[in-house]
Amino acid sequence: MGEITQKNLYLLLPSKVSWLADMLCADEHISTIEALRRIYSSAMYKELEQESTKRWHEGPVSLYQTI
Repeated sequence: MGEITQKNLYLLLPSKVSWLADMLCADEHISTIEALRRIYSSAMYKELEQESTKRWHEGPVSLYQTI
């Protein structure tokens, strides 16, 4: 892929969101839609979508702990 920039960061986000949604659904017994709402409205996601925070380096477990 090369260097991660703000322009191509969007390519990494779907897989991370998918992992997070699966984890939330299993742990909290909520629907996928509700899990996605919680993820996309979280402060963690706002940081994740900004390349400058480097949160995209973090794995799903680390990100999940901050939702």
